[in-house]
Amino acid sequence: MGEELPFDESESATLNSLKSEVPPLFKVLMHNDHYTTMEFVVKALEQVFRKSQTEANRIMLNVHLKGKGLCGIYPFEIAETKAEKVHSMAAEEGFPLRCSVEEA
Repeated sequence: MGEELPFDESESATLNSLKSEVPPLFKVLMHNDHYTTMEFVVKALEQVFRKSQTEANRIMLNVHLKGKGLCGIYPFEIAETKAEKVHSMAAEEGFPLRCSVEEA
């Protein structure tokens, strides 16, 4: 049979430090308003969040019917950038569509 390898405390410390280096994740939520078209919401979900048409439509219906929809979960900088991209796209089209970022 194989020899049992001795336990190396430095390996355990390395694994623990890798676990602690994983950045916290944040949810990007899209919020309903009474002006932004459903088509634009789907377009933003497809372009910014790389959702399929089916998934984008599902999220858009959550936004429309429940008041908000989860677009994705990302490290903070990515989540913030995606929310800002949606705001920029919406402003260019004259829509007040808003996204928020909150810790997952």
